Amino acid sequence: MAWSRDDVPDLSGRTVVVTGANSGIGFEAARVFAQKGARVVLACRDAKKAEEARARIVGESPGATVEVELLDLANLASVRDFARRFSARSDRLDVLCNNAGVMALPLLRTADGFEMQFGTNHLGHFALTGLLLPALLSTPSARVVTVSSNAHRFGRMDFENWNAQRSYGKWRAYAQSKLANLLFAFELDRRLRACGADVRSVACHPGWAATNLQFVGPRLSGARLMESLARVGNRYFAQSAAMGALPILYAATASDVEGGDYIGPDGMLENRGYPRKVRPSRRALDPVTARRLWELSEDLTGVRYEFPASAGAAAAV
Repeated sequence: MAWSRDDVPDLSGRTVVVTGANSGIGFEAARVFAQKGARVVLACRDAKKAEEARARIVGESPGATVEVELLDLANLASVRDFARRFSARSDRLDVLCNNAGVMALPLLRTADGFEMQFGTNHLGHFALTGLLLPALLSTPSARVVTVSSNAHRFGRMDFENWNAQRSYGKWRAYAQSKLANLLFAFELDRRLRACGADVRSVACHPGWAATNLQFVGPRLSGARLMESLARVGNRYFAQSAAMGALPILYAATASDVEGGDYIGPDGMLENRGYPRKVRPSRRALDPVTARRLWELSEDLTGVRYEFPASAGAAAAV
């Protein structure tokens, strides 16, 4: 029988952080976490949209514990501020959903000067996870769920041009950022296993889900034709955002999930369907590239993961 939201267990007493939770698959995942009893933190860049999302969730699930916290993954100061506020109020974190992202944008840069897609999709989440590592390690059976994309299969880590120093292609940059998500997720799992931590790092992708993600790039570029094509694609070929959220929910809660798993839809080309374990590209599993990316990410963000000999404590600075 296909796994669905009905299979999500009771989450009472658990704390879940979802980045980019005001819309799309992040919102759909957050609403299920809340319905199942978790304390859910909507970590979003737009406070107004996040509050509207919170009101919708609480309206559907009276008594749900849903909080809004500002988080701009394209600004490392914002990432540090979020982590500082969260850590001051919480000593546990059961699930961190690294979900927020941008896709196929014209060349833009983050507040710290990084190419926007690499900076937001990968570096922001790398820094956030490292800064929240103490809370994760102090929580039994915690999970980090990092959302990638089928586009990772076309990605290559170009360490000579990771920041669009020489040239830029919006889809090439997007694919690189989504490959980086997987390299990070699997390297994090290797390092957690090495120190015996009771934390699982899992990756997933939503297939083709109908969300606002497809429209941002064309609107910023003024490409009305591409925006129209995206609308047609979402209407006739994509699955719903609720279905696209199922791999997140599975990765975050299913009992058979192990560290290093990759979850995606079970349909043709993994574009739609119910969640199951799938295989990433060979490049995503390369430990040499993953270590090089990790070292670059530490240098760029200034966040250095400190894994203890035993999982009793950890810190990122």
